Amino acid sequence: MSSDEKQVAPRSLAEALRAKDDGSLAALLRARPDLITPVPTDLTQLATRAGTRASVIRALERLDRFTLQTAEALAVAPEPADRGTLLALLAGDENDPAVVGAFPHALAALREQALVWGPDDRLRLVRTARELLAPSPQHPSPTGLGPTVAEATSGMSPGRIQEIVTAAGLPTTHDAVSAVASLTGLFTDRARMADLLAAAPPDSLDVLSRLVWGPPYGQVTADPASRLRWLLDRGLLLPTAPGTVVLPREVALHLRAGRAHRDTEPLPPAVEPAATHRPQVVDTTAAGQAYTSLATIEELLKDWDEGGPTVLRAGGLSVRDLKRTAVALDVPEPVAAFWVELAYAAGLLASDGEADERYAATPAYDEWLELPAAARWTRLATAWLSATRTAGVIGGRDTKERTLAALGPGLDRSAAPEVRHRVLTLLAALPEGASASPDALVARLHWERALRGAASSDDLRARLARWTLSEAESLGITGRGALSAHGRALIGAESSAPAPETETASGPGDKLPVHHHRHHPAPPPQPRSPAELASAAARAGKLLAPLLPEPLDHVLLQADLTAVAPGPLQRPLADTLDVLADVESKGGATVYRFTPGSVRRALDAGRSASDLHAFLSEHSRTPVPQPLTYLIDDVARRHGHLRIGSASAYVRCDDDAVLNEIIADKRSQGLRLRRLAPTVLAAQADPSTLLEGLRAMGFAPAAESAEGDVLITRAHAHRTPPRTAPEPVPDGPPSPDTTLLGAAIRAIRAGDLASTTPHKPTAAAPGRNGTLPRTTSAETLATMQAAVLTGDTLWIGYVNAEGSASQRVIAPIKVEGGFVTAYDHTADEVRTYPLHRVTGVAELADEQA
Repeated sequence: MSSDEKQVAPRSLAEALRAKDDGSLAALLRARPDLITPVPTDLTQLATRAGTRASVIRALERLDRFTLQTAEALAVAPEPADRGTLLALLAGDENDPAVVGAFPHALAALREQALVWGPDDRLRLVRTARELLAPSPQHPSPTGLGPTVAEATSGMSPGRIQEIVTAAGLPTTHDAVSAVASLTGLFTDRARMADLLAAAPPDSLDVLSRLVWGPPYGQVTADPASRLRWLLDRGLLLPTAPGTVVLPREVALHLRAGRAHRDTEPLPPAVEPAATHRPQVVDTTAAGQAYTSLATIEELLKDWDEGGPTVLRAGGLSVRDLKRTAVALDVPEPVAAFWVELAYAAGLLASDGEADERYAATPAYDEWLELPAAARWTRLATAWLSATRTAGVIGGRDTKERTLAALGPGLDRSAAPEVRHRVLTLLAALPEGASASPDALVARLHWERALRGAASSDDLRARLARWTLSEAESLGITGRGALSAHGRALIGAESSAPAPETETASGPGDKLPVHHHRHHPAPPPQPRSPAELASAAARAGKLLAPLLPEPLDHVLLQADLTAVAPGPLQRPLADTLDVLADVESKGGATVYRFTPGSVRRALDAGRSASDLHAFLSEHSRTPVPQPLTYLIDDVARRHGHLRIGSASAYVRCDDDAVLNEIIADKRSQGLRLRRLAPTVLAAQADPSTLLEGLRAMGFAPAAESAEGDVLITRAHAHRTPPRTAPEPVPDGPPSPDTTLLGAAIRAIRAGDLASTTPHKPTAAAPGRNGTLPRTTSAETLATMQAAVLTGDTLWIGYVNAEGSASQRVIAPIKVEGGFVTAYDHTADEVRTYPLHRVTGVAELADEQA
């Protein structure tokens, strides 16, 4: 390295950031958006924030496994380390070609995220990252390495160090520092170390083999065995505390053939097709599931149409209500919880906010029902993709050991949208019609976010991935485990060509550029604009619409008082049939059964017998069976024969024999009836109780108003006030858009200019370059007025109305009325400042003006 190169080498992270261009700064801020929340005043503050523990941990959590291993290797390398040393720690003596190919991108990624800085011959890991990743007794390194010889012998007596040097066959030195350096030189010299270990007893080598991959610490007695004594005498094991020894890092690296990790993973695990189906089969299967999802949401909210379950005091559904919902939908409870949460995420379901708070459909549900089926599905699918509320955790426990309830608090998992998008993207990278093994997907996710995924399959990201696969299948985004065509369109991955990162190595002959390209970690999904989301949803809807069954306008009536709907029915037909008949079975064809109770329900809703006959004749492809005609006529003939009103309640009937029959029936005793007239009975029960009681006795009474008119009872659709869908809880600050990035970089650059630009010495502070002087009001005014005439740029100190002090570089334009109007280089705009808030002013040095 030349002397000129040495002079330009950055001495701190702030200097390294100052040398970056705007594109590199934009990449840093996009990868670590927490650094501009709020926008730093200058690059020094940006560097400070980039080194805070919380920010560094967040950055490390977003590294893939190999990039993280590169950072871990740098944490155990000498500081500063050169590029060759770092690569040797990863590739080992074998110089693994896959590692060599992936290394440049991993190092570039660490530089891009400001976790590593410095030129290639002086690489430095950010101090906080080194503290987190370097070995220590309290926090073992992921590499399994221990302290260096110098660190392990720091508290050892000089005499003992000289004894170790002599036993290792090295000449004695005049001081402990040179003795440690001599011992370190021996342990890092492969040839001399091989000779030393060749003379070791086999039992001693066995001890080293047990410590070599970590943990490097072991226990010894006050009188160690001979195999341990041989190692301790030569410094191959060093004491760290009474009864504890450690394997020095240099010795471990020699035994590991130079590798910092036991298993270096430069390439992501391949996601191979587990099964392959014809794309048409996948699309039709997914379309069938999509239509089922619409029917399930409709059935759920229809069941809650007159007011759903009550809201728990702590929020959410009770376990009993969830079980009832699961029975009503004929699905397991976890699946019912998913549908409930999906309706809530789509804004179709909410609490009504009444004193006796209940869940009910929102007004948006009625609007949703009027949409075409494909548009209704895209509304559900897009809500699911972006939702952070996670149905899979329902039934678990929160940090306070409280049970997590459906629709209750504590269900947000910020990583859910990213995991869903990534799982679907991996499926999209497979050939059309191919599905993947859940284990392969989980392994890939673990590699891409190494710190966030534990080794077990029970960590959150693994569970999110498995829930994503089952939920996407239920929703119709996938079919038979493979991503459908409309699913690809929904996530913006309509191309059927496999992505380069999914190419698998076929053997040692794979070209290195392929390895390098495959190493690129999956970037976090960039937020799409509302227009992009709407466009993707529209494309998905267009692909799905032809696959959905057309609603039918007819049913098949059968002689056993049933009607078969061979497919989905048009809404008016389905709504009327739901009132006139009871659903007996569901599936590809829905079977409805007509009963006296269901026919009476239709009559109570204001339909006449002639209306029902006409409706069935119009919508049946088969003749109306005679038993069904007789059933309708018989119920209609008896319907309204009895009249019930409020006295508390009364029953009137022109046929006194019917009233005699009612009074004689033992089942009427609870109604406490008495005769007021030959055709009138009075009851102490309220009208609704009396109505239900007589119906239970087999009669078909009709309610009447105070004027004697028959009351028509229609189902009352209870709706909440207008509600908005729950907002997703982001996983940290959102990724900034291009406009925000540009503005932030300009502000940081301008602030850095204000804090680092040299200025001329003044009388108030002669010769003090770099420190803003404090000037009097008169000096400030005079300097400002002079700058207006000369066009000079000034460096000022300014205190805003909140008392926050800052430094700015301004070009004064006008001074009047106690204010200065100037172009502020810091804010990149013209601003007006009160002169009394300017604490000091100085002219810039000539070479910077």
